[in-house]
Amino acid sequence: MSTVLVDKKAASQPAPGGRRKLSLPVLMIGVAGVLILTSLVRLITGADGITNVSQMATALQLAVPIGLAGLGGLWSERAGVVNIGLEGMLILGTWFGAWAGYQWGPWVGVCVGIIGGALGGLLHAAVTVTFNVNHIVSGVAINILALGVTRYLSNFTFEGVEGGTTKQSPPVDSLGTFSVPGLSDWLTTLNEKHWFLISDIAGLLGGLVTDLSPLTIIAVALIPFTWWALWRTPFGLRLRSCGENPVAAESLGVNVLKYKYVAVIISGGLAGLGGAFLSIVANPFYLEGQTAGKGYIGLAAMIFGNWMPGGLALGAGLFGYTDSLRLRGGTENVHALLLLVAMLLVIAAIWTLVKKRYVAGVICAVAAAGAATWYATTDDVPQQLVTAVPYIATLLVLSFSAQRLRMPRANGQPYRKGQGS
Repeated sequence: MSTVLVDKKAASQPAPGGRRKLSLPVLMIGVAGVLILTSLVRLITGADGITNVSQMATALQLAVPIGLAGLGGLWSERAGVVNIGLEGMLILGTWFGAWAGYQWGPWVGVCVGIIGGALGGLLHAAVTVTFNVNHIVSGVAINILALGVTRYLSNFTFEGVEGGTTKQSPPVDSLGTFSVPGLSDWLTTLNEKHWFLISDIAGLLGGLVTDLSPLTIIAVALIPFTWWALWRTPFGLRLRSCGENPVAAESLGVNVLKYKYVAVIISGGLAGLGGAFLSIVANPFYLEGQTAGKGYIGLAAMIFGNWMPGGLALGAGLFGYTDSLRLRGGTENVHALLLLVAMLLVIAAIWTLVKKRYVAGVICAVAAAGAATWYATTDDVPQQLVTAVPYIATLLVLSFSAQRLRMPRANGQPYRKGQGS
């Protein structure tokens, strides 16, 4: 009972600055508003690709490894361990997944990829929980170690094998894809009519039911499962208490060190699953550098989501969508979205001025004018900007959402058994 009271007290406190987190209805209204503006931009610019089914299907595929890395970070940090090593655990998942996958089949590759990431999580847990090394230092070291280990293993594992090189594995058999019968075709047809809002919603939903990998379904299902496990079970309550107040948790009989270990190993396993997705589903082979910073973006998605599964999924979807722009109609679509950015900045300027935050309001207004001018005076954008869009979106989203965030109270703090006695 005491643990429940401590947990509820921590959960009910507002974010820094006296701001409470956004409620679900407000968040949904905001998402609906952005969708309406996007539909309006599509009609004005004629860039139908920004909401078509193929664009959304690609965005979902690109969001999966980001979301899995973010889920891994959520499990770890809810137990009080900062996991900067997600990128390295993704890398381990890509290598081990492809190594096992091309020899014994893709599903074995998925399982071995999870184990590879979990081993990275175990190492991070041992260094941070047992030896109390700084969490950031340990995470960065794991990222570097993963690069070195996979490169070393590739030199004598893939070289000389048909289809393999020192930087690439032989191809892995596909897990296959499927579309929801009837629904996928109907939504695609509706999307191609280019009606205001209706076709855009059809494009969004169509991307969620078209050319799906079984691993995508598993990844999406892990989001509600994580919410249930961490917020609706005694196990989850104890784990989260370790990230909020480990001294109080231990005084109530919780084995804090054990829960931290379990959380970080699960964290690594989820990141390893994301890596296996990259080397088995997204690309049917391991390729050095294919993670491309997705572990860090997953960490950003977790922060954007305020350490909650639903917000994390929204953030992963946003970053997956911006990343998909470079693959489909890149310069045209990004140019059209400049108009959307200008509209959103105008709304932000009005909101901040109403709240009497004049400096922020003026900055938003100037930025809106700049984006609108850029759109009006050009026909496309440089390809380099298209490539950088996911990283720019990461920085902007974190900048605007930072004031509403509240991480677990004891996140990143060293803890020794019996510390409170």
